[in-house]
Amino acid sequence: MKRIISAIVHDRPGVLNRVSSMFRRRGFNIASLAVGHSEKEGFSRMTIVVDNVEGMQADQITTQLDNVVEVVEAADITDHPTVIRETALIKVAATPSTRGQVIEILDLFSGIEVANVSTEWIIIEMTGTTEQVEAILALLEPHGIIELMRTGLIALTSN
Repeated sequence: MKRIISAIVHDRPGVLNRVSSMFRRRGFNIASLAVGHSEKEGFSRMTIVVDNVEGMQADQITTQLDNVVEVVEAADITDHPTVIRETALIKVAATPSTRGQVIEILDLFSGIEVANVSTEWIIIEMTGTTEQVEAILALLEPHGIIELMRTGLIALTSN
């Protein structure tokens, strides 16, 4: 089962390495990891998605994270009311003759911006749920996805 772990950490060099090393040492696979500044100056928030983890193992992960000196707080938020999003940058082939078809696909979704355009491609910026990102990728695939970059999940509890 996939678990979503949220952690507040000190914003210092080496913290990411220590946190990811803790997962490696315990044999947990990190499916995605997103880190950014938090609402508290000097602290960052991490959203870590871990694959193939059961409930007791999730408790072990948060306990072990709490033992990392730079971690202020860690919690498994999988079963909490949560707002979860990811951002994707998608470079899709779009010649002048196919550009209209690509734009029609983009109009089906909210949270999409055209970030850059050339005569041969369009770079799309999208923020949404994983399901929404997967859906647009499936629709754009026949046009030719040239490059793709996804952030991984970011999440905040909504209670």
